[in-house]
Amino acid sequence: MRRRCCRSPRLGGGAPGGQPPGPPAGGIRAPRPAIPVGRGEGGASSDLFPDATAVPLPLPDPFAAGSGEAAASPAGVQGAAPPGGAHPNPHRRTLALLLPRLAVERPRRPGPLAVWAQRGARRVVVAISAEAEAAGLRAGQALADAQAILPGVVLVPEDPAGDAVALERLALWCLRFTPLVGVEDGDGLLLDITGVAHLFGGEDALRTEVLGRLARLGLTVRAAVAGLPGVALALVRGGAGGVVAAGEEEAAVRPLSLAALRLDPGLVSTLQGLGLRDVGSVAEQPRGGLVRRFGAGLARALDEALGHATRPVSPIRPPPAMQVAQDFADPVVTREGIEAALGLLLDALCRALREAGRGARRMVLRAHRVDGAVQEVAIGTGLATRDPKHLARLFHGKLEGLEPDSGYDRITLEAPVADPLTGVQDGLGTTGRAARREELAQLLDRLSQRVPVWRLAPCASHWPERAVRRVGAFEEVTGLDGWAARPRPLRLLRRPPFIGAMALLPDAPPSLLRIGREAHRVVRAEGPERFEPEWWRDRADRKLRDYYRVELASGARLWVCRIGLVEPGEEARWALHGHFP
Repeated sequence: MRRRCCRSPRLGGGAPGGQPPGPPAGGIRAPRPAIPVGRGEGGASSDLFPDATAVPLPLPDPFAAGSGEAAASPAGVQGAAPPGGAHPNPHRRTLALLLPRLAVERPRRPGPLAVWAQRGARRVVVAISAEAEAAGLRAGQALADAQAILPGVVLVPEDPAGDAVALERLALWCLRFTPLVGVEDGDGLLLDITGVAHLFGGEDALRTEVLGRLARLGLTVRAAVAGLPGVALALVRGGAGGVVAAGEEEAAVRPLSLAALRLDPGLVSTLQGLGLRDVGSVAEQPRGGLVRRFGAGLARALDEALGHATRPVSPIRPPPAMQVAQDFADPVVTREGIEAALGLLLDALCRALREAGRGARRMVLRAHRVDGAVQEVAIGTGLATRDPKHLARLFHGKLEGLEPDSGYDRITLEAPVADPLTGVQDGLGTTGRAARREELAQLLDRLSQRVPVWRLAPCASHWPERAVRRVGAFEEVTGLDGWAARPRPLRLLRRPPFIGAMALLPDAPPSLLRIGREAHRVVRAEGPERFEPEWWRDRADRKLRDYYRVELASGARLWVCRIGLVEPGEEARWALHGHFP
């Protein structure tokens, strides 16, 4: 019997030896390296509160994702993104983390554990713990088979929402290593470590520290460092790890199994049936034949895995303009310790803002707990500021929401956006006005931490409920001609109640008002002031209103209106819309 040749067959009618199309001309502007502050456990100081230092973090340009045109989801590829429209930057470095057992390790239950889900009419196992795998269970088998193999296995229903929350919490935890962290495909994390690895002793030391910290949290993780996100993801999905030097990505990815491409199981079975069992054998096929037979998704996944195309990364938090951080040898638990750390961080950050001639309008305190949980407290100001005492007063009430539990081993303080802020020269007659304006701003900032603070701005509409809108307390307000020509109530009722009214003539002012069960005699009245519907925005059946300013015998001054014209045989409808002072 003649034996089959083991060489990978070629597909389609493309030219032999076809190569993937080269990237279009043009290059991606490489973001400048973002420099985080502080070290991990190895860099913690022996003192409880050493002087914190602030390092400006430049805002990198977002990753480019092709030409910007919307692309349909490729067939057969899970979570594939369109290839980048520019040649990848050889200096960018990415750390990819894969958590294959997050669904079973998140419940933290002892013994063999399996997570099952409903797939059509079948119940299948989707994730298993290490103990269950050692007993013979595997992902994808029927739930009844798993129970027969291991009767004592603990079964937990699938919880995608809970897994997504846990993964996002881990992404926040990873902000201690780099300001650019993204979530990938529900079980992976991407860390842009460009320019920060030297703070941890190199890329291999950083990878080792991340793996060690996650292992202490009870998580199984694979980690790989490569030049592009797609290459690093392919390495961890294919079971590889380590650090791949620039220029060696393609050679490292080619021997990996098809799991590195994250394809649909049906497509993987088809490719394996054709003898294509690794990434290299698929990449050797003519690109035209692959696209015609399996769609553009497979070619796109190949380009990302081999480093021929970039994969966009969406960070969970925009990189801040400035950030300070402090690690602690002993976890901080008490409120006094947290306030002391906050005071040092505020001094350092405000000093850096002052040196840069900038001020912050929003600050975020991020506290990393020893057990991996991350808590955030944010404050905002009306005007850009760098006064540490004022900012400390704003943070004072918000710190009550923190739950130290086992303590914080790292606290960071960041200014997401820093606005230009220059000083005022003395002796020109403007110092007093600037000081009063700053005092008012600080008062409104303190009030806004407890109640909403806003002001009204006029709108181009004569309809009463549309004549004003809420704006920020410090937003510039411009007047409109004729907007305040006639008196108006200081505040309109949100839900104007209908009232009863008596008038001598149908169009005459009311002489008696009935509000609830009480009757009130009208001693003075002015009006009517007619408001016609705004035909360009109102319905055709909306009725006009005639407004009257009336004064009751009790001294109350009201703004009432009659809705629509009085028709013969019908009773007029009246409403109370506001109160005059």
